[in-house]
Amino acid sequence: MNCFDCPIMCGADREAGEKGVCGVGAQSCIARAARHYYEEPPISGTRGSGAVFFMGCNMRCVFCQNIGISTVGSDPSCGALPADEDALADIMLRLQELGSHNINLVTPTPHIRLIEKAIPKARERGLLIPIVCNTNGYERVESLKRLEGLIDIYLPDLKYVSPRLAERYSGRADYFEYASRAVDEMQRQTGTLELDDEGIAKRGLIVRHLVLPCAVDETRRVLDYIASALPKETCVSLMSQYTPIPGMKKPLDRRLTKAEYSRAVDHALALGLDNLFIQKMSSADSAFTPEFNGYFE
Repeated sequence: MNCFDCPIMCGADREAGEKGVCGVGAQSCIARAARHYYEEPPISGTRGSGAVFFMGCNMRCVFCQNIGISTVGSDPSCGALPADEDALADIMLRLQELGSHNINLVTPTPHIRLIEKAIPKARERGLLIPIVCNTNGYERVESLKRLEGLIDIYLPDLKYVSPRLAERYSGRADYFEYASRAVDEMQRQTGTLELDDEGIAKRGLIVRHLVLPCAVDETRRVLDYIASALPKETCVSLMSQYTPIPGMKKPLDRRLTKAEYSRAVDHALALGLDNLFIQKMSSADSAFTPEFNGYFE
């Protein structure tokens, strides 16, 4: 079956071993599965989010913090675990046993065929905690509809509005065309964020946006869209954690300034986006990026 799961619609015959633009072929691989404590507070909570980091990605962000696994796809040579639906269900159940608040599927889009089979299996075997879809936002609505009823919490990026910036930094000029429709669909499926008595997410949508150096105007465009298209109570995570990777060129060769981030936060609040997560400037540190060394907790 040819793959048309993401907006690239490359048509790779992955079942025959052909790799898509995302780098993923017939076999999905997982680079890390462990409790993760550096997500938004309702996701990480006190016991951690059960994060499953998949290999491969349908975007090419020049500043990607996970570049060691996003551009590799289905090559297990870095110590990643090849996973079928039974293995993924086992991982989910193990993360639940360890006390994770949820199962956090990171960069799931190239693996949607695996995920839509594994989640029902895990639930049949006793998985009770919510499922988080942690995505770059570059999605087809048709694919997201296949996940309806399987995903409890959507955690998408909304990176850009401008086609120029999306092409320059991520190689996807049509990013907003797809991401805006995808976020609308996520909102339709799960609604705004719902928390339990302990403040842990049960269901709903959190929209993430990473503020980039010299790009506060782009952040304003993104926030303007959220305020106009989604409910005012939509939860927005406005991130200051941009950390340049070696070899970055200007203006991405530096961290965000406090003044830039303050301008972004002020604009969100001025739009009435009060359900806002903000970060300390100290979050811009590579120490918060986990090692992708095939570690499984």
